[in-house]
Amino acid sequence: MAGDRRATMGHIISHRSIEKVFPADRHSGVAIAGAAGPAMEMVKLFQLQLEHYEKVEGSTLSLDGKANQLSQMVRGHLPIAMQGMAVVPLFAGFDLARKAGRIFQYDVTGGRYEETNFATTGSGGMLASTVIKVGFSEDMTSGAAIDLAIDALFRAADDDSATGGPDLVRGIYPTVATITAEGFERVADSDVASRFASLAERLTTQAPVGAETTDDRGDI
Repeated sequence: MAGDRRATMGHIISHRSIEKVFPADRHSGVAIAGAAGPAMEMVKLFQLQLEHYEKVEGSTLSLDGKANQLSQMVRGHLPIAMQGMAVVPLFAGFDLARKAGRIFQYDVTGGRYEETNFATTGSGGMLASTVIKVGFSEDMTSGAAIDLAIDALFRAADDDSATGGPDLVRGIYPTVATITAEGFERVADSDVASRFASLAERLTTQAPVGAETTDDRGDI
């Protein structure tokens, strides 16, 4: 899971280092898009509910149960969403019963949709989705998936003013996390920064589209 760090108020950047990717519990995570305040409140309540269930029942809720719980919370938020403060999260986790990763997308009414390979949300979601669709393969390594997510965020930020790219001056980089059988783990900012540097180097050294190249003999 990956998310940029920018919060906007109309055309103004209201916050440059907001968190948009959170652990829901040990084996799942939630990413937010939409109105920042209600979204963060929803995440905190979701985390609390999962923790409460585990303490009361002595076992964790199934991944489907977690996804359904979040769906009910989004549906309950609908009256406020109709006033312009919508929250549209993503939920992903490692299903211990199926021994596989799963991801769920939501709409503003609380509709829950399980996606096969990847999902995006937010104002830059469509732009990021195009990049991921081109570069995705089912046999990707964790490192390759992280690089693809970083590339998608970078290109979305290039065209969408509400999506923040890397802030080299302030040292602020998008939040990236992996979820495996070992659990939710945030990728270190230093690793994300290094991968962004590699991406920037690759983009600045590659030939422009349509540029002519020559071999050692000068032939085109």
